[in-house]
Amino acid sequence: MSDLLQRLRERGWRLTAQRRVVAEVLDGDHVHYTADEVHTRATDRLPEIARATVYNTLSELVTLGEVREVSTDGRAKRYDPNARHSHQHLVCSQCGTIRDVHPTGDPLASLPDGERYGFSVAGATITYRGLCPDCAAT
Repeated sequence: MSDLLQRLRERGWRLTAQRRVVAEVLDGDHVHYTADEVHTRATDRLPEIARATVYNTLSELVTLGEVREVSTDGRAKRYDPNARHSHQHLVCSQCGTIRDVHPTGDPLASLPDGERYGFSVAGATITYRGLCPDCAAT
């Protein structure tokens, strides 16, 4: 489970009812909701929350570095609260399900010096693609 609420409290971020609800929606394992999915879940908890408030809160969380935006194959941006823990993503090519994965090894070490073209490489993002069990069964 992500520790988003705890991190926000520790940094003294003002947790209004609306911000708290957005953070609660994002809290959990393998959470990668779109902004609309966050809004739908937030209105279940706080019916008066505005879509603009959800979008603004997500933007603030990304700017703070507490949530990462994840984009896969031109689909809607998704929001990942697991921003403090190094991980990669496993994506279903059919339904778009995303899971956090923790491969071993250093992805930077697998890029040969001759392929760096003088770049000072600071990080790598790897996305594994395939079919989830549900899509593979159909």
